[in-house]
Amino acid sequence: MSTLQITIDDNSGFCFGVVYAIQMAEDLLDEQEYLYCLGDIVHNDVEVERLQRRGLRVINHEELRQLHNETVLIRAHGEPPETYQVALQNNLRLLDASCPVVLKLQNRIKTSYDKKEQIFIYGKHGHAEVMGLLGQTSNQAVVFESMEELLQHELPQKITLYSQTTKSTDSFYRIKSRLEQQGYEVDANDTICRQVSNRDKELRRFAANFDKVIFVSGTKSSNGRVLYQVCKDTNPETYFVSKVEQLQPEWFKAGDRIGICGATSTPMWLMEEVRAALLAIPC
Repeated sequence: MSTLQITIDDNSGFCFGVVYAIQMAEDLLDEQEYLYCLGDIVHNDVEVERLQRRGLRVINHEELRQLHNETVLIRAHGEPPETYQVALQNNLRLLDASCPVVLKLQNRIKTSYDKKEQIFIYGKHGHAEVMGLLGQTSNQAVVFESMEELLQHELPQKITLYSQTTKSTDSFYRIKSRLEQQGYEVDANDTICRQVSNRDKELRRFAANFDKVIFVSGTKSSNGRVLYQVCKDTNPETYFVSKVEQLQPEWFKAGDRIGICGATSTPMWLMEEVRAALLAIPC
């Protein structure tokens, strides 16, 4: 019998935008045999595989352009205007599960672009959300991942600054402050999702309470990589797993207090499976 003491972090698991998208997909799959989804509905392989078994068909933008007279789910990350134009041309019905926080950000960036402001977006190159944001500016905005990268550009005196919704608020405001210290005028638009950005502080508190931490996340999740490192920095005995089979019994000893947590793209059912597997370890 296992003597491990195991606690799942109540604050881990899907953010509300992902919950909404998955619920929309499941509701439609209850009514029909299949549903197309533009890109992985969430950056977690096991959750995508679960939904694929129910009939979800993941496609890319090239495949979308070849599709006609079908229903397609737009995931929480949002999409650029071009996607909606393709849907009109191809008689596609869109189920738009874009996160409200992302839609608000898209609208604000479009307004800034229409005013001919010079827009800089703090975000990850190639990320689905960032591609949707860039689309609001006809791909004219500058995306950067760090202050060092930003300073490689020839900057205007007045900068309109935005951020991907999942970035750290501390990093965003540090960038704003450094730009102002260097004499730039910065119009900083904070549309960062607090449910996501506050996770790092919550996870530091959580990770500090245990002998070992199991961080559960998909390998494609940039949010997961960042939050795993937050846990690892707080508690060096933190282990990353994307599926139950990756757990190693030698990580644990009798009486260990184990905390299980995850990214905003990690399903609660997967963390519960991890807990069940840990309870089966004889130590």
